[in-house]
Amino acid sequence: METRKSTVTRKTRETDIVLAVDLDGEGNADVHTGIGFFDHMLSSFARHGYFDLKLDAAGDLAVDTHHTVEDVGIVLGQALREAAGEKRGMNRYGSAVVPMDDALILCAVDFGGRPYFQMDLDFTVERVGELETETVREFFQAVSCSAGMNLHFVKMAGTNNHHLIEAMFKAFARALDTATGRDGRTSGVLSTKGIL
Repeated sequence: METRKSTVTRKTRETDIVLAVDLDGEGNADVHTGIGFFDHMLSSFARHGYFDLKLDAAGDLAVDTHHTVEDVGIVLGQALREAAGEKRGMNRYGSAVVPMDDALILCAVDFGGRPYFQMDLDFTVERVGELETETVREFFQAVSCSAGMNLHFVKMAGTNNHHLIEAMFKAFARALDTATGRDGRTSGVLSTKGIL
């Protein structure tokens, strides 16, 4: 069985990022972005999706968190796409509904090669910790575009912004774990086209 790992680097005038992911990991995370709450969310993503994730990101945080968060999303999406390879035997689809106290978030994924992003929730505070809440949308949109996946979020309940964001990351982890999982009934890819 092939190894489903990838390492991607990105260096611009705004960020310097090295990210490694293993789709068949154990949920280990070693994450450093300089944004505490974002590190916590990415570590939760790794743990709840059983992905091994190593990330070192240096960004222009003196400006704001936007460039760092969006660029990490770009690099994570690229790494997920590369690690998935030809997607042979993969489930392709995954969904999860995750509660986090008052928050209840649905996430659905189609890792089928076409990017589409939809997020039906808004935040009511500017920041959670050091993370600007508007960058959450930018992060997941960047992941969707770079990975080539349909990614949908629906808020079913909740008012606490910390809980909503954490439920999003955990729901994404669970949905992606299912989508990248293997189904013994599929010898090639799950598509009538024959490729994804």
